[in-house]
Amino acid sequence: MGPATTAPRVVLACGEVRTSLLPVLQALDSRAAAQFLALRADERVLLSERPNPYGRSPDTLTGVDCPLPSADGARVRAVGTVPARAVLTEGRLLQASAYFRVPAGGSGHRRPWGQYLVRPGVVEPFGKLPREAVAEGVLSGGRHGDLDVGLIADGLHTRLLCHPLLDHRPPLRSRPTRLRWVALPADPGAGPSVERFTLAEDELRTVRLRVPEGTPGDRIAGLCDDLALHDWLLTTVVRILDGIRLGAGTARPAPAAAGSGGGASRRGPGAAARRRPSAASVDAPGPGRAGPGPALGRAGGTARLLPAVAQPRTARP
Repeated sequence: MGPATTAPRVVLACGEVRTSLLPVLQALDSRAAAQFLALRADERVLLSERPNPYGRSPDTLTGVDCPLPSADGARVRAVGTVPARAVLTEGRLLQASAYFRVPAGGSGHRRPWGQYLVRPGVVEPFGKLPREAVAEGVLSGGRHGDLDVGLIADGLHTRLLCHPLLDHRPPLRSRPTRLRWVALPADPGAGPSVERFTLAEDELRTVRLRVPEGTPGDRIAGLCDDLALHDWLLTTVVRILDGIRLGAGTARPAPAAAGSGGGASRRGPGAAARRRPSAASVDAPGPGRAGPGPALGRAGGTARLLPAVAQPRTARP
């Protein structure tokens, strides 16, 4: 028997989360949630009632053998498994997510599937991993044929929306959101942090994180689930408030004074400030520094979720 080999250390974790309102008039109770999230017959759904009703499905694994996304066009083949799971919060908010981790390097040849299955959630590259290029490639979406973790999450999300328990009568209209994330090792002795939070499209957010080396992949994925949930709630509330018309008793701005020009605008001075850009990138402020403006303030609030990396939610089977 040859000498035991040590698995290469993981230097990159990537994933994507789909978040949406469950299309059902009445929230699912714990029994219905367990039935809804039963993706596998050999594992139970995890449920908790405090601080709020919460259910999490067992993981399902998808085998992959394809190139990794890369910002510089490099073709790095990788083989392994991608876990996917679903979360139901308050019996109303559905999240489907998938993630994988990548070590610094791997063997240059294809091995039997059994050797990949003993490390679920790890996708092993052929040769050395260009982690910065792959991280940016994942955030930008990659090319056709590359590993698409969002496609796996979307497949699970679509499957659950066809469940017979749903009556497709949601209590309000809302849009789903997507959060795509990557996590790289933090500097020695440093804690977790948000490097960048970007509103890439109307429904897509991208997040680049730094986490202590050795942080389990499911902890990082759980953190990003929470981050995606808070973002969906804030986005939905803002859209609802934007759709409310001013009441009849609301004061109106005074008409433009004579001589100011026939093309004077009747909008208040804050109208331009209330317009939201179609895309924005936020670099999170460092420790002890407040970000200038509401966008950075929101990123700072996001950063307060990061201690959850080391504090997983406990649930009962």
